[in-house]
Amino acid sequence: MKKILILLTLSLSIISLFAQEDSLKQVTSKPVRFTFGTNTLIDLNTTETPYKGGLQLEIQHRFSLIENYHNLFGIYGSANTRIALNYGITDRLMIGAGTTKDNKLQDIQWKYLIFKQTEDNKMPVSLSYFGNMVIDLRSKDVFGPAENFKEIHRLSYFTQLIVARKLNNMFSIEVAPSLVYFNSVPKNIDSTAGYKNLNLGISAGARANVFGSHSVILEYDQLLTKQSIAVQPKPNLSFGWEISTATHTFQIFAANYNQIINQRNLVFNTNDWKKSQWLIGFNIHVRF
Repeated sequence: MKKILILLTLSLSIISLFAQEDSLKQVTSKPVRFTFGTNTLIDLNTTETPYKGGLQLEIQHRFSLIENYHNLFGIYGSANTRIALNYGITDRLMIGAGTTKDNKLQDIQWKYLIFKQTEDNKMPVSLSYFGNMVIDLRSKDVFGPAENFKEIHRLSYFTQLIVARKLNNMFSIEVAPSLVYFNSVPKNIDSTAGYKNLNLGISAGARANVFGSHSVILEYDQLLTKQSIAVQPKPNLSFGWEISTATHTFQIFAANYNQIINQRNLVFNTNDWKKSQWLIGFNIHVRF
C-alpha cells in the first residue's frame, strides 16, 4: 500500500512538473515590441496604442506648398495644424479627440489592437482597427443649398484595418485598407456629378531604424473609388525622418498633401507629387 501511495505521489509530481513546463513554454511566446515608434507613421495610423492610463499629445503641422524663396519654400504660406490628445483606456484600446485648423474640423478617434505579432511567429502580424468621426464646423453655406442643409451633413467617418509586421530589428511595414463615408460631398452646380459619399482606399507604410533612435519613414495612400469629376484626386506620398526618445517622438517629412485628417487627404488631395507639388510638415508626439 505504501509503495502504491509513493508511486501515485511521484506520478502526480511528474504530471505537475510537465504542466508547469508547458505553462512556461506558453509564457515564452512574447509579443513583439516597438513595431513602430508611435501612434502614427506620418498621417497613417500604426498598430501602436498608448499603454493603459497613458496620455499622448499630438501636434501635426503642415506648411504650404514649396514655391520659391519669397515664401521661404512654404514656411510663410498658409499652414494647417492639428492638436489632439489620445488616452489609453487599456493596453489595447485607445480613444482620442482633436481639432484641425483648416475647415474647422473636430474629430473623435479610437483604435483597438486586436492581436499582436509574437517573437516566435505563432502570430506573424499585428492587427488593429482604427476609426474616427469628424464634424465640419464651417458655415452651412459650404454644404449646398440652405433649404437642403441638415446638421448631420457636417459629419464624415473613416474606418481602417491596419496589418503590420516587424521584419527584424531594423524594418517594419504595414498595409491598411480603409473605408470613408461623407454625409455631404461637393457636387457640380445643376448636376449630380461630383465626389462620391462612399469611398474605398488602400494605404501602406514602412519604417527603417537607421541607427539608435533615428529612423526613415515612408507612406503611400491610394484612393480606389473613381469620382464623377474631370480631374481625379491624387495619391498621397510622403517620406521623412523620425527621432524618438522614451517620452517624445519628432518627425519631419516632405508630402504632397496637407489636410491631416485621413478621409480628407484620401478623397480631396489635388497636389500631384509627379509635378513636384510638395510641402514640408512635422509631427510631435509627447507621451505622459
